[in-house]
Amino acid sequence: MRLLLHGMKRKWLILALLPFIGAMATIAVAVSLQANALSNSEQRAMAAAYRSSKETELKNYVALAESAVAPLYNSGRDDPGTRAQVLAVLSKLEFGNDGYFFVYDLQGNLLMHPRQAQLVGTNLWSMQDPHGALTIQSLLKKAKSGGGFVEYLWERPSTHKMESKLGYVVTFDRWGWMVGTGIYLDDVNAALLQTELQASSNIRHTLFLIGLVGALGMGFIGACGVAMNVTDHRSSDAQLKIMARQVVESQEAERGRLSRELHDGISQMLVSIKLLLESALALRPVNPDQNDASGPPIQNALAQTNRTLAEIRQISHDLRPAMLDDLGLGAALRQLALEFNETGKTPHTNITVNAASNDAHTVPDAVNTALFRVAQEALTNIARHAHASSVRVILACVPGQVVLTIIDDGIGFGYGAVQSDPRRGIGLRNMRERVESLNGTFVIQSQPGWTELKAVIPVDLSPPASSHLST
Repeated sequence: MRLLLHGMKRKWLILALLPFIGAMATIAVAVSLQANALSNSEQRAMAAAYRSSKETELKNYVALAESAVAPLYNSGRDDPGTRAQVLAVLSKLEFGNDGYFFVYDLQGNLLMHPRQAQLVGTNLWSMQDPHGALTIQSLLKKAKSGGGFVEYLWERPSTHKMESKLGYVVTFDRWGWMVGTGIYLDDVNAALLQTELQASSNIRHTLFLIGLVGALGMGFIGACGVAMNVTDHRSSDAQLKIMARQVVESQEAERGRLSRELHDGISQMLVSIKLLLESALALRPVNPDQNDASGPPIQNALAQTNRTLAEIRQISHDLRPAMLDDLGLGAALRQLALEFNETGKTPHTNITVNAASNDAHTVPDAVNTALFRVAQEALTNIARHAHASSVRVILACVPGQVVLTIIDDGIGFGYGAVQSDPRRGIGLRNMRERVESLNGTFVIQSQPGWTELKAVIPVDLSPPASSHLST
């Protein structure tokens, strides 16, 4: 029954945890999806903002360049010297490590490039990037259409690697020039990548917090379940102890009733039969007729009646010693020691029991009965299995508890092995259950040549006077 209840409690705990785990997992998935969507939206917005800011920056650079050469370009002169002055001014306009201006004519001839001077004078009309795109033609097409932005691949001067570049070009129509500049986009991409990494870190941190909250919640639910199990277990143990005590009390009450019935009923009947037989035997004539054969049968019946009467008295005593109720546990233990000493003189055993006790009249009846049955079972086990030569039975009543100690010098036994074997140790388990049903402790220590059994039961007692008896 207890195993069934524990199994049901585990199922209830699992049923309580599964919805919680499902809810936390759903929250984690929803938060992750929402965070990723928000991150992607933020990435797009940030990319658009970065690109817009860079486009504005490029427009401003080109406007500054046009302002710088306006006096020469607008002077109306078109001689090679004036053009050379304009190219010289544009070549000196720089921003950052890789920010510069370039000038082409409308046929694709490179007129000025401050970072790649070796290409000046070269026609780059057919120049292609690694993907096959016609770079210069794309720039010229945008310039001829009124100017604007073009994204293309170009070698970065500082690293000599092909990188994505955002260019802005305009035309000097009167001279047939294309003037432009550009910004490499790796800085923008790095900034966007950093933002993405930060967003991913935030998502991981959020999921970690959700997982932590989930773990704490599961731990709390589990702790509550364990607490409930412990409470229920203690309650069940308390109820089992009460039930065991009630069973023992009912057994002892039935033993007492049977003992009284045997003593007061059947024993009295047998005594009456015995007296009648003795009277019949006494009424026979002194010199009976030789044909009178009633003497021997009456004598046999009288002897059988005496044996039956002794047997019934012994059974009545074993069921419930009257001395235990009349004189208390100490006297009952002394009588038990005397009986075992007498039986110990048989060829099968040679046990000497020394019983020491103090006055235990004030011990409750339930404690008296439990300790007496423990002593009775222990001495029986010693007589059967221990091969001991001496046994000491000690009863001590001290403030707050009653202690029964039984020590023998037998061969000992493995207590753990006996307890774990379901076919052995029934008497030991019965003794333990009797003591623990009264909130007591039951301890056995054993080794070859020495075994000690100690039963301690808490009671509300004042220290009694000590007395000792040995048999």
